[in-house]
Amino acid sequence: MGNERLIIFDTTLRDGEQSPGAAMTKEEKLRIARSLEKLGVDVIEAGFAISSEGDFAAVKSIADTIKDSSVCSLARTTHADIERAAEALKNAVAPRIHTFIATSPIHMEFKLQMNPEEVLEQAIGAVKIARNFVDDVEFSLEDGSRTEFDYMCRIVESVIDAGARTINIPDTVGYGSPDEYGEMIGRVINNVPNADKAIFSVHCHNDLGLAVANSLSAVLHGARQVECTINGLGERAGNASLEEIVMALRTRKDIYKLDTRINTEQIVPVSRLVSTITGFPVQPNKAVVGANAFAHESGIHQDGVLKFRETYEIMKAEDVGWNTNRLVLGKLSGRAAFSARMEELGITFDNKAEMNTAFLRFKDLADIKREIYDEDLQALVSDVQMGEAEESYQLVSMDVATKTGRHPQAELVLRTQGQEYTVESDGSGPVDAVFKAIEKLIHSGTELKLYSVNAITDGTDSQGEVTVRLVKEGRIVNGQGADTDILVASAKAYLNAVNIMGDPGRVHPQLDGV
Repeated sequence: MGNERLIIFDTTLRDGEQSPGAAMTKEEKLRIARSLEKLGVDVIEAGFAISSEGDFAAVKSIADTIKDSSVCSLARTTHADIERAAEALKNAVAPRIHTFIATSPIHMEFKLQMNPEEVLEQAIGAVKIARNFVDDVEFSLEDGSRTEFDYMCRIVESVIDAGARTINIPDTVGYGSPDEYGEMIGRVINNVPNADKAIFSVHCHNDLGLAVANSLSAVLHGARQVECTINGLGERAGNASLEEIVMALRTRKDIYKLDTRINTEQIVPVSRLVSTITGFPVQPNKAVVGANAFAHESGIHQDGVLKFRETYEIMKAEDVGWNTNRLVLGKLSGRAAFSARMEELGITFDNKAEMNTAFLRFKDLADIKREIYDEDLQALVSDVQMGEAEESYQLVSMDVATKTGRHPQAELVLRTQGQEYTVESDGSGPVDAVFKAIEKLIHSGTELKLYSVNAITDGTDSQGEVTVRLVKEGRIVNGQGADTDILVASAKAYLNAVNIMGDPGRVHPQLDGV
């Protein structure tokens, strides 16, 4: 295989966003896209342009901005989908249209209600239409791992003849097993006469915990693009994790003999950015990016690592970005230093007022927390960029009293539509009291499904990052808030979730995808 290169296709902004509660604003998507570009991702799937006006605007914004990565939009095999994707990608340096249709018997019969000949005809037509707009067209056989092999070969050959440059055979429902899935990819490549005219890609879901294993098995059998997400984000059990794929290739070059364009030192910073924006914390024992990924509790392990690192560590922590969250700013840092660091982190502001608000928040934080790290800045900016829409609710102040043996009491001042209101309540605990006080004014009609607290950095003065998940009429949203006071962070997170619930810019249909 030599030193071939594996194409890394990141779908955090499209498939990752389909995680319940993970919808992002255009500005948040653009921040992540800039970080993915800095990471060295080859293809950024920016969204599903036709799914909503908000998604179209996000894809367009990313396409207009990103220069060093291809920008891709997903589209079903309809003219309207493809035309909308092309419109969003019009100014991209390297645009790609990714069109798909289901090809398994169960999907064709029960979902599409089409016969195989109709599906084949629609697939060919879609690729031809897409090629009228862009040179780089990817075609996916949705539910590929459950597609009949002979039909798979037939449709792959036909869409390559129609102009598809990349063929994606996804394990859409996470059904595959490594040996079976990898062998299937190899058989398709060996049996399709024009296979040499396309790059073969895989997109694996993690329903059985096999997404990374299936992807790597496919790579060994000839796949040269892997579709993955930061932190394995994605609907249901998620997707193959970018960080695990990349570090497996790097650590086991003796097996895979492939390189990527990824700057691995950016992995942890991007992981934390995605976690902060989506409100999905990374589990401590998550490979590569989890807090315990390079921690050693066992005395035997610690002794071995101190004597010779390779006894228990197969990767260097610093190679993936650990220990690079250096102290960047303090209470004496000025506006110029703050602005420069924001630029280094790929953070931009829509206007001077937003920048000033962020700087003032930074100075307030610096009065409380002596050491300010990149993670603090990311959380601070996310807090500012949540916006203060006219109809949204904001926390003005709060007072919580708690004492052993007594019900905690919470009094909050909230602002909405230019008016301030004082609300108070007791509760079984201080957080419960805060949430009940908020509901006395808002009457959101939501149900609390998740309350989670994570420390952003080390130390007792760390900001706490709170995630709140609310459900209303089948819609799921996550709210996030950060503060050195966990109760303040909790109130921010709850209000953020309520505001998102009422924000049409955050609504995205869970359209079918690969």
